[in-house]
Amino acid sequence: MKMTFRWYGEGDGIPLQYIKQIPNMSGVVTAVYDTPVGKVWPLEKIMRLKALCAEARLDMEVIESVPVHEDIKLGKPTRDKLIANYAATIRNLGKAGVKCVCYNFMPVFDWLRTDLRTKARDGSNSLSYCHETLLKLDPKNLRLPGWDESYSPNELNALISAYAGVNHKKLFENLVYFLNGIMPACDETGINMAIHPDDPPWDMFGLPRIITSAGSYDDLIAAVPNKHNGFTFCTGSLGAGRFNNLPEMAKKYADRIYFAHIRQLKYNGDTDFTEAGHLTDAGNLDIYAIVRALVKAGFDGYVRPDHGRNIWGEDGKPGYGLYDRALGAAYLNGLFEAVEKTLKQA
Repeated sequence: MKMTFRWYGEGDGIPLQYIKQIPNMSGVVTAVYDTPVGKVWPLEKIMRLKALCAEARLDMEVIESVPVHEDIKLGKPTRDKLIANYAATIRNLGKAGVKCVCYNFMPVFDWLRTDLRTKARDGSNSLSYCHETLLKLDPKNLRLPGWDESYSPNELNALISAYAGVNHKKLFENLVYFLNGIMPACDETGINMAIHPDDPPWDMFGLPRIITSAGSYDDLIAAVPNKHNGFTFCTGSLGAGRFNNLPEMAKKYADRIYFAHIRQLKYNGDTDFTEAGHLTDAGNLDIYAIVRALVKAGFDGYVRPDHGRNIWGEDGKPGYGLYDRALGAAYLNGLFEAVEKTLKQA
């Protein structure tokens, strides 16, 4: 595996030099953030990011994310042009040596949490989700922690209304149409597309979620068998669904998992959870069993420590501070090394 670290570009408060100091850190996961969704990412901007990473002796082989325009998800007539633009971006990324693109197909809302700084008894704070709190919110007048409020209220209302006729089946069909449209570019460049599971893995505000479980993975592989169609295995997103057996999924889909986001959750009920430190004993997910299943099944993709807590007085971007994610990377490095050596000796 290759250990990586999310970096939000030149505006990130964490210097690349600090990331490089984390043991076994091979590269960063980043993106071009100032190009409007649906437009082609300029090659010169991609190459500038690559040069910055190379200067810090870090690879830039994973992009997270190239956002998918809502018109593609809705299946509007404009989607063909937008898919062509997406394919052009893939080709530009290929010229920069990118190997994997993480993306999602969540309508309107990306990941959702109800509190960004839930305080733990040890004084740290982290992201959390309370379903009852979410149900009390008005999606047409949204003030939700962490969500990109780039839409005006009228734009948001119109977008949600546009999804009124899009059910799970239709949204899945639109995903398949999108993937079939970009697979030729992936074949040309060798880039693997790694879809991120819906977070949390259930419908939100009446909007369908379609990448939620092993069944979703099976359906997507059957619909688009091209090997460049794969997954970002996010233990936190999938783990929020108590119905998912993560070690079994890791074992079954290891050859299609091109990127693994590994993080921990502490359950607070049937749907509620608080994000915790990465160690198995810190929450309800068996991180050791997940890593063991990945290694045993031959996983050889990219890994990054996912959402971390704010610890040691750090007031970082919620989920994306330096210290706890660095600890998470160290823990995961140890797990992978121990499992790999143990399996070789068996």
